[in-house]
Amino acid sequence: MPRSLRLGVLTGGGDCPGLNALIRGLVKRGTHEFGHEFVGIENGYMGLVEPGLTHPLTEEDTRGILPKGGTILGTSNKANPFAYPFRENGHWVDRDVSDQVLRRCEELKLDGLVAVGGDGTLSIGHRLASRGLNVVGCPKTIDNDLSGTDQTFGFDTARLIVTEALDRLHSTAEAHDRVMVVEIMGRHAGFLTLDSGIAGGADVILIPEIPYQVESIVEKIHRRATRRRSFSIIAISEGAYPVGGTLAIQEQAGEVPGRGVVRLGGSGRVCADLLAKHVDAEIRVTVLGHLQRGGSPSAADRLLATRYGCKVLDLVRDGQWNHMVALRAGEIVAVPLSESRKERRVDPSGELVRFAKSMGISFGD
Repeated sequence: MPRSLRLGVLTGGGDCPGLNALIRGLVKRGTHEFGHEFVGIENGYMGLVEPGLTHPLTEEDTRGILPKGGTILGTSNKANPFAYPFRENGHWVDRDVSDQVLRRCEELKLDGLVAVGGDGTLSIGHRLASRGLNVVGCPKTIDNDLSGTDQTFGFDTARLIVTEALDRLHSTAEAHDRVMVVEIMGRHAGFLTLDSGIAGGADVILIPEIPYQVESIVEKIHRRATRRRSFSIIAISEGAYPVGGTLAIQEQAGEVPGRGVVRLGGSGRVCADLLAKHVDAEIRVTVLGHLQRGGSPSAADRLLATRYGCKVLDLVRDGQWNHMVALRAGEIVAVPLSESRKERRVDPSGELVRFAKSMGISFGD
């Protein structure tokens, strides 16, 4: 019988569907099979810096959370313990409080920490592991841009949401003969836009990996008009940009003032404004925003997240600290946490892009 341990659990970065499913799988298997004790750490790494943000995490706490979106532990993407914001003399400064985090883990008598998140959360976990903390990771993000795994949970649900949005926009676009530009999340990777764009029947798909030429999109719209298709659907990633142009960025409301933190946003409006100079049809921009993150996780994401939550306990049992669980060729395996620092991108010459182009979908190149 393996030794029972006391494990901390945190969810960091942006929320995504499936986090609660992972927490549930982790706690249920950990309790039943190993007799582990769990400590819930609230709001990502903030819970290891600020007081009063930890509590026992029991099987009772996981009851009924499988279909719920978000995370019962809360999350934060602004709580990096190696650059933690403090207000001093009217100004915000970053301080390294990683020593404080390590002491807090000792005070909580943690044998290990389960960090669930994207590249930022897992990279921080890797750095803490290099300081001697026992850390295992679980990858999640709707962007699907982590190189260490074939797929992250949260991606499938977001893909379904975007596909449904494109389906709905088809009918109103056709009714009014409009060009609908739909801005989709994904940061610097185009996986979400590519997959949902194909599944949702987009006429044009614009992704960060293929800078677009306005003339090519205009030509596509005009060709459709000659075939009595007077409307068009353009799926554009928030990280897409025109040839010779730059990323569209916007400041995020509620960020710490004066810290220069920006978020991608506005690529749809940039594209629409460029098209308006060449296209007579009405152009409307729809920004799906955080709709893509919310709601109940799909069956596929519930399953993948549960598999991750259960598998991470094998890593703990085998002492594979400084590793994360990952999906590789259909199997859940362990890979070094350092893999989380490498970002994955759509291959512009890959099969999916090639097939999409062969069906007449334009990528603006």
